[in-house]
Amino acid sequence: MSEVPEYVLPLVVRIERAAPPARTDALETSARAVLTLLGDERARGDGEWAELVRGWEDARIRKVVRRARGAEWRRAEALPGITVTGKTAEVRVFPPVPLDGWPKDLARLQVSGTELDDPEPPRPADPGTPVLWLNPELTMSAGKTMAQTGHGAQLAWWALPEEARATWRAAGYPLSVRTAPPTDWPRLTASGLPVVRDAGFTEIAPGSCTVVADHPALH
Repeated sequence: MSEVPEYVLPLVVRIERAAPPARTDALETSARAVLTLLGDERARGDGEWAELVRGWEDARIRKVVRRARGAEWRRAEALPGITVTGKTAEVRVFPPVPLDGWPKDLARLQVSGTELDDPEPPRPADPGTPVLWLNPELTMSAGKTMAQTGHGAQLAWWALPEEARATWRAAGYPLSVRTAPPTDWPRLTASGLPVVRDAGFTEIAPGSCTVVADHPALH
């Protein structure tokens, strides 16, 4: 009996030495990139990516964030995918690939060491905007956190009724990523909102709660 292949969703963040993106913008852009793929016609129904997306969604919704610059980024952009742009960040999301079957131009990109900073503290999230709340007790690299915000956005998408999905899609998937106040975190994790529990492959312990996805339509 053949084993069902395990798929992973590749994301590549552009990090040029002279102009790296702000951390929070990269976290938000990676989340919007995941939503953009999920809402794309190619990923649904009989679309060209739909079978790959279904195979990935039926197992662990694993995501791996790699970084690229210069010629590496140009090669990544030549592959089928979608580039999503934030204020300072560019993230390209690709249809799922087998865990051991990455395209050569993505497989050679580095995963570890993706560190970014915010030049100034993020402003409070706008009222009515979906917020992906980060666990204030965890320390994760920017790349790891980008994968977690992608998970949170995906869990929110799954939980929304179709009408709310369509509204979010039409608006361009507005969202904010913020670190939860420590006093609010227990309430958020017990609120019934979607919670990301990490598999613990890297950086943090298995089962750690990393993100709570707070979308107004889920209240």
